[in-house]
Amino acid sequence: MIENERDSRHEHVISIARQMMTAARTAPKGKGVDIIEVALITGDELQQLSKTMVQIAEETDMKFFLRDANNILQAECVVIIGTHEHAQGLNCGHCGFPTCTARPEGVPCAINSVDVGIAIGSACATAADMRVDTRVMFSAGLAAQRLDFLKGCRSVYAIPVSASSKNPFFDRKSNQPEKWHKDKGLSANLNLQVLPTGLNVYTRLGEQSISTSH
Repeated sequence: MIENERDSRHEHVISIARQMMTAARTAPKGKGVDIIEVALITGDELQQLSKTMVQIAEETDMKFFLRDANNILQAECVVIIGTHEHAQGLNCGHCGFPTCTARPEGVPCAINSVDVGIAIGSACATAADMRVDTRVMFSAGLAAQRLDFLKGCRSVYAIPVSASSKNPFFDRKSNQPEKWHKDKGLSANLNLQVLPTGLNVYTRLGEQSISTSH
């Protein structure tokens, strides 16, 4: 029997994504109260998630939603993590209000939000241990929250998962066309910075990703 990696890749990544969900579930929770929800998105629901991100891009003019909508279609699956709202009664003030009772409706409990962050970190650590590529996405998470994929949850974030020769979630192309400088040979929408180390850093305007050259 000969099994090619390409033939079993999807099934393998799905298995790892399920391990990521377990890692999120077993991650530490504030006061030991478990109110997070975790789910795995594939197939038609993944297509639906991408279309909703496109809609949000059109409504808000936030172009990175459009970029990410295309990007998640390169994933084998997407893990989403969110939390129900549940004040922990600690009166810690981390939410910006002195007591839990003073916190207005709709303002998330900071402890709940921290629980989501810890769960995300645990899930991504598991992915790294298994050598699959991920990226935490606010955009896809917000779209999943709009679709109510995690019933009644807030602060939803998404983690697309891939296993390919290069991480598809970084060094992504801009949605804006390149304009080349005839004289300098540089793109007009790149900023040039010279670091103390002597490296030239070209930062694409409107994006966080950078590339370096000597």
